[in-house]
Amino acid sequence: MSEAHAGGGIGSTVCHDVAAAARGAADWLGLAAAPTFAVMALVSAPGVESQFLCSAPHLAAPLGGMAPMYLLMSVFHSRPWLRLASRA
Repeated sequence: MSEAHAGGGIGSTVCHDVAAAARGAADWLGLAAAPTFAVMALVSAPGVESQFLCSAPHLAAPLGGMAPMYLLMSVFHSRPWLRLASRA
């Protein structure tokens, strides 16, 4: 076993810092998922003209298309927000 991972020295501190930074980035990424999917659900909702996505409005069945999928993904990815709200 190397000195960096044997429980002492500067190497173990660096590994700990990298792991902590990775966990922090994962937490922020988890918080970004739900609002992103919610916005995508609104943008892709039937009857909504999205000029920045395509030139013609897209009309679809209420339960068809991408909007329900994005809404469901937003619900499934809401756990980090619920965990954050429970701490407050």
